[in-house]
Amino acid sequence: MNNSYQEIKSKDLDHLGIIAGIIDDIKIVEKIDKIVGNDVREKIIALLVVKAIILNGLGFVSQPLYLFEKFFKNKAIGHLLGEDINPSHLNDDKIGRVMDELYKNSLSTIFTVIALDAAEKYKVDKKYSHLDSSSFHLHGKYNQSEENSYYNQINITYGYSRDHRPDLKQFLIDIICSSNGDVPLYSRIASGNEQDRAVFAQILQEYKKQINFESIMVCDSALYSQRNLDLLEGIKWLSRVPFTVKKAKDLANSIKSSDLIKSKQKGYNFKEININHNAVEQRWLIVESEARKKADLDKLVNKIDRELDKVKRKLATFGRSKIASLKFAKVLVKQLSKQLKYHDLEKIQYKKSSKKSGNIVYSIEANIREKESFIDPLKNRTGRFILATNVLDKQELSTEEILSEYKKQQSAERGFRFLKDPLFFADSIFLKNPQRIETMAMLMGLCLLVYTIGQRVLRCNLQISNAKLKNQLGKLTDRPTLRWIFQCFQGIHILVLNGLKLVNNLTQDLIGILQYLPTQESKILFLFFWIKSIFSTQIFSHYFKVFSSVIESNFFLLLIQSCQKYDNDNHYYKLIYQILLCLPLDLKSRLCSTSCYSTKGGMWGIITRSY
Repeated sequence: MNNSYQEIKSKDLDHLGIIAGIIDDIKIVEKIDKIVGNDVREKIIALLVVKAIILNGLGFVSQPLYLFEKFFKNKAIGHLLGEDINPSHLNDDKIGRVMDELYKNSLSTIFTVIALDAAEKYKVDKKYSHLDSSSFHLHGKYNQSEENSYYNQINITYGYSRDHRPDLKQFLIDIICSSNGDVPLYSRIASGNEQDRAVFAQILQEYKKQINFESIMVCDSALYSQRNLDLLEGIKWLSRVPFTVKKAKDLANSIKSSDLIKSKQKGYNFKEININHNAVEQRWLIVESEARKKADLDKLVNKIDRELDKVKRKLATFGRSKIASLKFAKVLVKQLSKQLKYHDLEKIQYKKSSKKSGNIVYSIEANIREKESFIDPLKNRTGRFILATNVLDKQELSTEEILSEYKKQQSAERGFRFLKDPLFFADSIFLKNPQRIETMAMLMGLCLLVYTIGQRVLRCNLQISNAKLKNQLGKLTDRPTLRWIFQCFQGIHILVLNGLKLVNNLTQDLIGILQYLPTQESKILFLFFWIKSIFSTQIFSHYFKVFSSVIESNFFLLLIQSCQKYDNDNHYYKLIYQILLCLPLDLKSRLCSTSCYSTKGGMWGIITRSY
């Protein structure tokens, strides 16, 4: 009887392995190392703390930074960060020092370098760049000191709150995203009282300096002002024209619905005109949304009806009242008329009568008439907005693209909704130092970058493979959210049995998902379990067509890597050898090429020498 002691350890992995793999694939740690550097005397290098913060942020457990060490207590931290790392290394002091070190460098530069390299690696379309901003509220006084001003720190203060919390101080985050997967390309942290209209043009100028490609900048109406258009000389832009511009308001009021052309995008009609406004040649697109028109008309009719009810009640009161003087009666009518936006009073009568005392009193009667000359243009304008661009070439930016790309302005808005999610660690920011708040905001942006890259690659791979996964409702889709995939991987554990690592609860469905994720680790793990399943059934011919369709050098390299990493007994090399024997001669010849693998004899040589 074998009484040898077996040591068993279990650590939670869940979806954090996927996140760590994406971080490594983007090479966030390596890129920050080039910019910030590292202190070899530290027990845990600063750059791994950045990785740990991102893992915490995307852990979706709503734990703030002061519970950081607790977050990693039961996690497979050795697998995620390194075998020599333990949770006690990730304490408040260490995190604070790392944040301070990051702050000494340009936070926007750190983020932009990482984001643009990731966008290039994953072939994110950067033809359009969408700019938007949002506020993040904080609890606390945050009194701005002269020292803070000297170091050019942001001012934590009151301002227009997108969170509907005007009672709290805040800071702002400006983000530029690609509409191709909502991937953030640029991030900037600003004071809480900053006005979009005052800074958007400067932000686009700064962004333009950091990119080496042409991109059309898309923004909301905050960009459209005379000052900003002057600053945007040499930059291609697309924006909405506010109706505070008289020319835009008059156009929207006057154009008939019969003059509009039906768009290819369902529910939209438009008319394009060329115009010179503020000495800038532009294309204006007057757009009418059928759904928005119905909603706007309902709101307008409701306002008109409410005002009519109000004036009827007032006139009824005036009719019953005994007003002491004609002069005062006329003042009341004048005051009421000034309050009316959609109606006029006509046929006004001041009826005179005598009281028992003999005093003369007056009552008021009048008819109510709608201001048709005012209401009709408003009804005509409902559901309409005007888009403007300085891209005059329709080959570069078609009329349909003007509308479709502006609608994708939601890409930045979706990013802000993600950052403000209650399960995201930054929902309540408990940092007191404005420096560290700025740094944390940049790290929040990196979390968004990791998430959007992972989600975009997942969806692209599903569409390329013509495959679908089940969503939360059990329906097949090729556009699942990465958050749902994360939820699917809850309950995955790393078991350590006498030093041997095993992945527990990794079902066949989850193994299938791994192949569509962007990380090399996921692909290796998928291939290993796939090979293992084939070996157990010995059905090689069944997978012959699969191998014929994916006969690429990097695929077979992954086969080798999977065996090296996960097969302690090395007996799956024999399986690969048997599979390769089933391949046609022409495919074998391709594998014998040294271009398939750097080792002499190619992939075939590696396998045959093993046996």
